[in-house]
Amino acid sequence: MGFHRQDIAFSSEGEHVRGWLYTPGSGAGPWPAIVMAHGFGAVKEMYLDRFAEGFAAAGFAVLVFDYRRLGASDGTPRQEIDPAAQIEDYRNAITWIAARDEVDAGRIGLWGTSCCGGHVLVVAATDPRVKCVVSQVPTISGNAVTKRRFTPDTLAETAALNGADRLARMQGAAPQMRMLVADGSGDPAVYSAPDAVEWYTSAAARGGAWRNAVTLRSLEYSRAYEPGAWIAFIAPCPLLMIVADSDSVTPTDLALGAYEQAREPKALTLIPGGHFGAYTAEFDTASSAARAWFVRHLA
Repeated sequence: MGFHRQDIAFSSEGEHVRGWLYTPGSGAGPWPAIVMAHGFGAVKEMYLDRFAEGFAAAGFAVLVFDYRRLGASDGTPRQEIDPAAQIEDYRNAITWIAARDEVDAGRIGLWGTSCCGGHVLVVAATDPRVKCVVSQVPTISGNAVTKRRFTPDTLAETAALNGADRLARMQGAAPQMRMLVADGSGDPAVYSAPDAVEWYTSAAARGGAWRNAVTLRSLEYSRAYEPGAWIAFIAPCPLLMIVADSDSVTPTDLALGAYEQAREPKALTLIPGGHFGAYTAEFDTASSAARAWFVRHLA
């Protein structure tokens, strides 16, 4: 094979983050490096290995990790999606890989997808160690997406539930949970669209410690998350955005609007279909575009 893979762990804000380190199968370092993680509630086994293998075979060291509170990593409360904490995990991942002898600390790129596609926009705009970034089907505006996805009545009901949850936690209760994808039981879930249910359940079958749950507070964090606000500040770090032309999860129009606000150097790859096609039907297009961007700007 064109790569080697080993299990690794590093400390992020006092808790253990676990993942994989890929290195090229031939040649000697120091290699340029790519740091990557998954989107909302997903873990590294849910197709990230396919992307990382291609990057490593092209001559990159690649760090793939699960955020704190998810998957193989430590941290509580479990299943909480906190963008600020996940961005700190990205920064600490950069620190860890930059300190390795086989890595060229001056050539580090980021890859992120979905919610994490927003994270890498923020980190690229604010961390000068990042020399190249790929943002795939990214979250741009949590508030805009929330208002599109839920009716005013549902939003009001969710706000009331969040308030009750905050009071209960203040009094010592465990966080209230919600299913990530619908399971046919009729219980509330973050995603009920058939394509989301099919992708999460089929991707989870590939292995890893995925759970069909998130804390209710994760929805508050998601609504307040606005990574698109940082996009004009990414330059001169080269930015590639990979956008699905019929994306209803991270809406296409928001991503294209953000791309227009980005400054050069930048590039856009449009793929057909919905949000989850980048991991499956359109994997070859998405992965090859990302790989070429990293080769162009890091190798």
